[in-house]
Amino acid sequence: MNDLAPLLTPEGRALLDAVRGTAPADELAVATRLRREHPAELVSAALGQARLRQRAAAKFAAADAERMFFTPNGVEQSTRASVATYRAERLWAMGVRSVADLCCGIGGDAIALARAGIRVLAVDRDPLTVAVARANAEVLGLAGLVEVREADVMEVDTAGYDAVFVDPARRGGRSGGGARSASMRGGGRATGGRIFDPEAYSPPLSWAIEAARTAPHAALKVAPGIPHEAVPADAEAEWISDGGDVKEAVLWFGTGAGAVRATLLPGPRTLLGRGLPDPRVRPVGRYLYEPDGAVIRAHLVAEAAEQLDGGLVDATIAYVTSDELRPTPYASAYEITDQLPFNVKKLKALLREREVGILTVKKRGSAVEPEELRRKVKPQGPNSATVFLTRVAGAPTMLLGHPV
Repeated sequence: MNDLAPLLTPEGRALLDAVRGTAPADELAVATRLRREHPAELVSAALGQARLRQRAAAKFAAADAERMFFTPNGVEQSTRASVATYRAERLWAMGVRSVADLCCGIGGDAIALARAGIRVLAVDRDPLTVAVARANAEVLGLAGLVEVREADVMEVDTAGYDAVFVDPARRGGRSGGGARSASMRGGGRATGGRIFDPEAYSPPLSWAIEAARTAPHAALKVAPGIPHEAVPADAEAEWISDGGDVKEAVLWFGTGAGAVRATLLPGPRTLLGRGLPDPRVRPVGRYLYEPDGAVIRAHLVAEAAEQLDGGLVDATIAYVTSDELRPTPYASAYEITDQLPFNVKKLKALLREREVGILTVKKRGSAVEPEELRRKVKPQGPNSATVFLTRVAGAPTMLLGHPV
C-alpha cells in the first residue's frame, strides 16, 4: 500500500488502534477477524504499520512511535530521537531559529528541531515520504513549526534560513533527494546496502557541502566511517555514539573550522581533539581501557589516554593501559588478571581452573572469531570473565580480566 491517505481516515485510524501491540503470532487471527468488516488491503496496511511502530520504539519514545507513521526504510534510516534531540539543542544554542531540513525522510530530525523551538522547512522528493513526514508533524502537534514540501532538494532555495541540515541517502532504496521509497506494507528491511563512497550519497556529499556553505550554520549527517581526509577544512567533524554504539558523524559549518570532537549520549559528554601525538606504547598495566567507538572514529584515543595517564598496548591497537583506575566516560575499564601468549589450550585450562562459565570475548587486531574461540574453550562454571584477543608490542596475546 503506497498511499497513506486510507490510514488517515476515521476507519483507518480505528484500525490502527485496534491492531496496536499485535504480536506477530497473532497477526493472522487478527487479520481474519478484521477483514470481515474492513477491506483486506486496509487491514494489511494497518498491521504493517503496527509492526513498523513496534520496531520504531527502539529509536523513538514509545509514546511517539505508537502514534507516528513509518515506511520500512524510514524506520531503518531515521535518526535516533536522542541523537536528533542533541543536534537540535546544539543548533538552538548557536542561535539558530530556522532550519531547511533537506532529505527529511519521515521527519525524525524535523520533529526534534521543532520541539527545540526551531521553525523547519522539511523537504523530500518522494510523495509517500512527504505524506508520512507531514502526518507525523500533525499527529505530534508540530504542524505549526514544520512545513513539509515535496521537491528536489537540489532545487530548493534555502536563503533566509539560519541553518541547513542535510541527511543524504547512504543506502540503496532510500528516497534521499530523489528515488522512490519502499512500500508501506510490512516491515521489510531496506532493499539496498550501505553506501560508503560519500560521492555516491544521494545527493552527493560535494553538493551537500556547497549547500551547507550557503547558510550561516549547517550540519551534514554522514556515515561514521567517513574518511577523515574527506572532511572539508572549513568544517568541524563530530562523531556521536549513543549507549556505546556509534550512530553517525556530523560535519558542522559555522562552528569551528578543523575542530574534531567525540560526543557520547546520554549526557552529552564531549571530548575535544587537541592534535595530540600518538600515545606511547607501554607494558600492560593493571587496567585496560576500551575507548568508546566515537572516540576511536574521531581519532581521539590520544586525548583519552592522556586523561587516563595511560599508553597503548600496541602502536596499532586502540587499547589503553595504565596502572591506576581512573573512571572516564570515554572508555570502559577492565582489571587485568592474566596476560598470556595466544594459546587456546592454555586459555581453556585457565578458564577451567577459575571455573569460568560466562566468557565475554573481545578482539582487536586478531583474526580469531569470538564464537569460534568460545566453542573451543567450552567455558563451564559459575564465574564470569572477559578475554581480549589482541596484540601486545606486536605479539598475539590474550588478556584475561573483568569490568570494573
